[in-house]
Amino acid sequence: MEANLNQERQQAHAFLDMLPPAKLAAVRSLLEVMAEPLARSLALAPVEEEEITPETAAALDRSRASLARGEGIPHKEVLREFGLGQ
Repeated sequence: MEANLNQERQQAHAFLDMLPPAKLAAVRSLLEVMAEPLARSLALAPVEEEEITPETAAALDRSRASLARGEGIPHKEVLREFGLGQ
């Protein structure tokens, strides 16, 4: 089975070597989608910019300062808050 797979790869490489640049780019994109469709979709998704209100900015600043002081919320407490802890 391994020899058959190697032969398939060699044939695919031979075909790739024969392609003009434009078609090679198209095949590369197709292979990328086939290999990692989620990563490709995420990479092509438009970036959504959301306006940060002054209140949200202040809350983020407080959270960052709290984490910098080592005052994070323990994982068990977060799980318990969502009814997932014991």
